[in-house]
Amino acid sequence: MSFVFDPAPVVGLPVVGTDARFPVRRVYCVGRNYAAHAREMGFDPDREPPFFFCKPGDDASIVPVAAGSTATLPYPPQTANYHYEAELVVAIGQGGRDIPVEQAAQHIFGYAPGLDMTRRDLQIAAREKGRPWEVGKAFDFSAPVGPLRPLAQGGEYNAGAIVLEVDGQVRQKSDVSHLIWSVNEVIANLSTLFALQPGDLIFTGTPEGVGAVQRGQTMTLRLDGFAPLVVRVA
Repeated sequence: MSFVFDPAPVVGLPVVGTDARFPVRRVYCVGRNYAAHAREMGFDPDREPPFFFCKPGDDASIVPVAAGSTATLPYPPQTANYHYEAELVVAIGQGGRDIPVEQAAQHIFGYAPGLDMTRRDLQIAAREKGRPWEVGKAFDFSAPVGPLRPLAQGGEYNAGAIVLEVDGQVRQKSDVSHLIWSVNEVIANLSTLFALQPGDLIFTGTPEGVGAVQRGQTMTLRLDGFAPLVVRVA
């Protein structure tokens, strides 16, 4: 098959313990999945069904970050309120639709730390007008992700401290066990809306403490059991 121009390369995330890369297909994100974060955004944290939004799965949006390295993100255009959101990312290794909660872990390839970078002012403006969130969430370089730890190496990940520092100052601090909807529940619910496929990533939500980051600042995401994810804003 020939194309009128070369297709974009597949984004590959590093995988702990191997030189092989995990090819990214789609990126799903869960909104307001920690109660304290829901409150700080002005919403009721009652356990209503989770809602989802997407980021591009291409090399413009996904930023693979190797262990021990520092990635550099350009400050995005058209915003004056550029926010960090620290998250546990789940990688799907086996596809499926209408997956039962008790079988969800069978579909997980592994886990990684990730940042859902957000143009908060643009997101809020879109939300207030009842418009989609893409301009606030799906921009270039909006999804740095660290190396994936395969489930086969460490088992299921349902608890662990998640801490985000900016220039050494703690801004977010919680535990994955505080998710309103657990990882397996998120997978089960999402699979009723989309047929999940190998290569899909799921950002599972961020805890309280989101805030703005400025040019020249460095974010460090510490997730128990993983190498720190370090990202600097150019």
